[in-house]
Amino acid sequence: MQAIRGYYDGVNIKPLERISAKPNQRVIITVMDDFIEPHESTAIEEVFGLLSEHANPALIDEERTAWENAAVYKHGHT
Repeated sequence: MQAIRGYYDGVNIKPLERISAKPNQRVIITVMDDFIEPHESTAIEEVFGLLSEHANPALIDEERTAWENAAVYKHGHT
C-alpha cells in the first residue's frame, strides 16, 4: 500500500505525485482537515508557451550551436 498526496478541486481528486496504480485498482481516499492553495499543482498543458513572450527569434540560429560554442569556449579546443 502507498500514500499519495493530492487534493479535491471541487469535481475531481487531483494527485500531486505520480501514481503507480493500475486501472480499476481499489484505492482508499482519506479527506484531511487542512487545505492547500489552488495554484500548488499546475497541469503541463497550462505551462506550454509560458515563456514565449521572452523568445527572441533572432537568436534561434545561435541557440542551435550554443552548447558546442560554450564547450569550445570553456575547454579551448574544437
